[in-house]
Parts: sequence; C-alpha cells; structure tokens
Amino acid sequence: MFEQTFDFIRQQFDNQSPIPLHEPTFCGNEKQYLAECIDSTFVSSVGVFVDKFEQAVADFVGSQHAVAVVNGTQALFVALKSLGVDASCEVLTQSLTFVATANAIHYTGAAPVFLDVDPQTLGLSPVALKEFLQQHTELRDGHRVNKTSGRTIAACLPMHTCGHPCQIEALQKICTENGIHLIEDAAESLGSYTAKKHTGTFGRMGIFSFNGNKVVTTGGGGMLVTDDDELAQKLRHLTTTAKVPHPWEFIHDQIGYNYRMPNINAALGLAQMEQLPLLLQKKRGLATSYREFFCGSEILYLNEPPGSQSNFWLNTILLPTEGQKEAFLEQANHQGIGARSLWRPMHLLEMYRHCQRDAQTSAEQIYRQAVNIPSSVRL
Repeated sequence: MFEQTFDFIRQQFDNQSPIPLHEPTFCGNEKQYLAECIDSTFVSSVGVFVDKFEQAVADFVGSQHAVAVVNGTQALFVALKSLGVDASCEVLTQSLTFVATANAIHYTGAAPVFLDVDPQTLGLSPVALKEFLQQHTELRDGHRVNKTSGRTIAACLPMHTCGHPCQIEALQKICTENGIHLIEDAAESLGSYTAKKHTGTFGRMGIFSFNGNKVVTTGGGGMLVTDDDELAQKLRHLTTTAKVPHPWEFIHDQIGYNYRMPNINAALGLAQMEQLPLLLQKKRGLATSYREFFCGSEILYLNEPPGSQSNFWLNTILLPTEGQKEAFLEQANHQGIGARSLWRPMHLLEMYRHCQRDAQTSAEQIYRQAVNIPSSVRL
C-alpha cells in the first residue's frame, strides 16, 4: 500500500529527488524587485515595497488594512497585546496546532486553554468551544470568567489548519454571544475562503505567515489584517517601536516592538503576490490528483470542507489504522520523499502539559494517523 503511494508521489514531481514537503516557487518579478530594492538603498523597515505589499494583501483578502511584520508568531503576539491580553487573561485555542499559536499566547503572560478540533476541518471545534464556555465559565461584571482559575476569557484563537478553513462562522457567533475577541490564525490559509469570504477576515484581526514554506513567502514575515481603522493604527504604532512621528527626534510614548517587515522582504512578497492566482491554481491541480488517487483507498485524503475553498497548503492523509504513521514516515523519508507528521498536540508538550484542556479525543486520534505529503507547486 505504501509503495503505490510513494510511486504516485514521485510521478507527480517528475521523479525529482529528493522531494521536499513544500518548497518556495519563484517564477515572477522576484529578482527584479529585489534588485530595485537594493538600488534604492531602502532595505530596512521603511520603503515603497512594504506599502505595496501591504496593499496587495489587503486587496486580495478583502480587508481594509494590512500591517506587515517580521513573522507570523509576532503578528499573533501583537494582535493579542493590542487587545489588552495579559497575565490576568486566558485565550481559548486548539491543541492540534503549530507551536507558534500557543507560544504567542504565552508571550503575553496569558494562559492558553486547549480545546479539541473538528475532524472534518482539523480546526477548533465549535462544539468543544460551546461546551467549555457552558461548563467552565460564568459571567462576572460583564466578562466571561473561568470558574476554576478566575481569569478572564479574553480571546479565542482558532487556526485554519493546513489551509483548510475551520468552522469560522460558527466560532464567530459563539464568540460574539460571549463577548470574546476572535483572532484568526490564518498563517497557512492565504487563498482560502468560507462562504466566498477570505479566512482571516471574520474576527477582530487575522494573521498570515510568509515563512519559506508557505504558498507566498518573503523569506520570513507575517501580516495582520483588520477592518478596524483605530486598531490598524495601533498595530502600526506598536510594531514600529511606538515611535511618535517627528522629522529628527526619537520620541516613544509606550513600550513598543521592533517588528516591522523589512522592505527587502516585502519586495519578494510583492512579486509573489502577483503570482498567487497561478500558484493556487497549480496547488489545486495537485490536490485533485491526490484526491483521485486515494479515492476508494484505505488511506483517507483530507479534502476541503463543504462550503469552503482551500488553498491546499499541505495535503494531508489519514492512515487507516493507528501505529502505521511511523512506518510510513520512515519509509517515505528513507526514499527521499519529504512526508512529515502533523504537529504533536500542545497538551502533549512538556511546557504546556499543565494547561487546562478538554478530552482532546479527536486531536489525539488525528495526530496518531495524520501525515502531510509533498505539496509544492508543480509548474
């Protein structure tokens, strides 16, 4: 069973060896824009490419504002800080996620609470969220408070896993009813939609990542998007060391962060955004090939959820029985096929074992069976 899968993967990538999990694709104006940026001498966090890249992302996702930063993790951190999340707070999120989601919460001093995922989307389960709020929280002075810890439930932070939109509309409704800020970790889902609305635009803010393994890369970088004018201004101020504009004086009116994206990274990103429709088309073609190959197989291919459109950042399969994952990954990587495990759930990592969580039935089962297979753009 495994060898047939490995042969098919090799065919999709013309017997390339090795086959990476997801490598960047540079097929547009990347070199030209990088040269222009260098010639301008504006290679740091001020320059026209930052402005153009922010506008390109805002236009693509349908957001009023976009703020470019150094990476997706710091985008999450600043998003939480801008809403006043601190050590008196808790943030509800999923355990089956990349560690950056939990780390960003920890950086603020807040405590993460890990809830289970929906098996169909791999994103935060609305059922798990609703059950936790009903069973473990109460209203105190107009705020939703954890009855055990006494901390305020300040925010909910779901992730659109592997580019598949989670049930964000249901999560948004629950958060609105309970007065909880919704921030979307859309790091992996640039080009993904639910009900024809782009991921990252349902909550107060959304964040995207432009790491080297994403559909669009700036080498390293992230973006915050929001429709809130005042919040966007605050995000720009906080990520630019909270510097008060002045032609020659250095005046800072609060503790800020040196998180703005350099112009040279934005130059790369702008060229990538110009190619995004093509990249998404090619990724959908690969996903279609995988879906057809696994149809009728014991191996389950994770397709985009009903009513949504995924960017298929990482193609995911579920092996038929527990205990097969290690053998699959060992054989694949031995043959030069860059398959990998889905992330180990946060509640199983040593530094987060003490955090409050629910049963994690779906998250743990998915972790034991899920594998990501090569997903690079085929040109």
